[in-house]
Amino acid sequence: MKEGIHPKSYRKVVFKDMSNDHMFICQSTVDTKETIKWEDGTDYPLFKLDISYKSHPFFTGQSMFVDTAGRIDKFKRRYQKKAD
Repeated sequence: MKEGIHPKSYRKVVFKDMSNDHMFICQSTVDTKETIKWEDGTDYPLFKLDISYKSHPFFTGQSMFVDTAGRIDKFKRRYQKKAD
């Protein structure tokens, strides 16, 4: 590895898939303000994911729609007015 370019602040972080509540822990430098109590009773920083390997169609083999931004509701509101 090249000297002086890699971060030194690695710590254990809990990653939570918000589409199915699957959580896993690994080393990361991600910045987060939330914490969560892990199975071992220790508090770890929490980083929320929209999608992970437990919910991604490539890994699961099935199609799964996740509307995290409310885009469908926004679309329906916008075009419902024009249809009336």
